[in-house]
Amino acid sequence: MTDTFKLPPVVLRLAAFVGLLAVIAAVFQFFAPAYLSNGNLHALLRHMSVNGLAAIGLTFVIVVRQFDLSFPGVASLGAMTLGFLLATGYSLSASIAGGVAIGLLAGIINGTAIAYLRLPDIVTTIATGGVAIGLSYFYSNGTSISENFFMSGILDLNDAKILTFDMPVVILACAAVAAGLILHASRFGRSFYATGENRVSAHFSGIRVKAYVLAAFGLCGAMACLAITLLVASSGAANVSAGSQLLMPAFAAVYLGAALFGAPSIPATLAGTLLMSAMLNGFTLLAIPYYYSDAIVSTVLIGAIAIFDPKLTATLGNLLRGRTAR
Repeated sequence: MTDTFKLPPVVLRLAAFVGLLAVIAAVFQFFAPAYLSNGNLHALLRHMSVNGLAAIGLTFVIVVRQFDLSFPGVASLGAMTLGFLLATGYSLSASIAGGVAIGLLAGIINGTAIAYLRLPDIVTTIATGGVAIGLSYFYSNGTSISENFFMSGILDLNDAKILTFDMPVVILACAAVAAGLILHASRFGRSFYATGENRVSAHFSGIRVKAYVLAAFGLCGAMACLAITLLVASSGAANVSAGSQLLMPAFAAVYLGAALFGAPSIPATLAGTLLMSAMLNGFTLLAIPYYYSDAIVSTVLIGAIAIFDPKLTATLGNLLRGRTAR
């Protein structure tokens, strides 16, 4: 007697993702006929690129079972650093490098304090983010910076195209491929997962656990500042509140992707980012106030965390097995 054919779990998860995305698209297309227009899809993908870069960096932190609440503040400091360097005549590449370096430095400070000094991650990163926000005011007393933006070429990061693809989408794709190769196709990346699963076992396996935690926070800070570079390019100015809109979409994208695909990963994060961007773009088209859209994103985040929580998953699994046994 042949066994009943069952689809692989990854196929079922992928089908659930596609179905959820189709439902979102259908609902918003019904209420806003311009939702699936070519122009709006380009805008959606550009918006996704910003949140996607921040979420990719956050994925490394989540994989090692830590939290980083500092990256919005760090991103704002990176944006102001970028704007200040451009305004004072530095080249575009040097200015971007300076902004990303600020994010990397902040991440290293977080990682050192958490991994080596054993400070609590939530309190430490809140403090780091607050300091970063405070420092961002020193550049221009809190006013936006836009000098030399048109001459520097930074606007091309938002407007340029490569083979019909918008530059932000190309940058996101390159970053995702690089992060995917690191996290999923290298021993270095597997050590991040080992660190998150069981630090004691990872330590006795020869993995430098503290160094991987530090690296995760460093990558998160650097990617947040790279993400804010695209946001600055799209707005044409750097301001101290630039990073405030990264926190909820990034966390929701990582946890929603992990809930859909069973574990945090780069492909899962990209899927979660696409879903979040699809919803946020639809809210914008419908002119829904930001506080309502933030409430919906927060609800999605809570639901994703609940689904991703291993205790809840185990409890539901036991209940289902108990019913099956009956």
